Amino acid sequence: MHVQSAVPCGDSNIERQFVKELDTSSDFVVYAKLPHGFLIPTPVGDYNPDWAISFKEGSVKHVDFVAETKGAMSSMELREIEKTKIKCARKFFNEINQRFAPEVVKYDVVDSFGKLMELVK
Repeated sequence: MHVQSAVPCGDSNIERQFVKELDTSSDFVVYAKLPHGFLIPTPVGDYNPDWAISFKEGSVKHVDFVAETKGAMSSMELREIEKTKIKCARKFFNEINQRFAPEVVKYDVVDSFGKLMELVK
């Protein structure tokens, strides 16, 4: 279930397919397309990840997950600024986990719902 009745996906076919598969999965409790105001400061500009997902406790190894959906998983295909923002987001969430509790929130880049499930199972 998404926290709103409609999920803003813009023109992204990857995000639309991602939402379709989230909507039919029974592994999570709630998910949200993160608003533009949810920002992680980085040296190359603020970064806004795509998704926050909470899975059912006991069904996966990472209950809370923040995901960035990208069509190109190869770092060769990402622009340098995107790679830097993703690297900073990894450090940001690692720091949160070190300060508050190990593996509270997992962050990663995925190109599909299947890839997300590989990371959390």
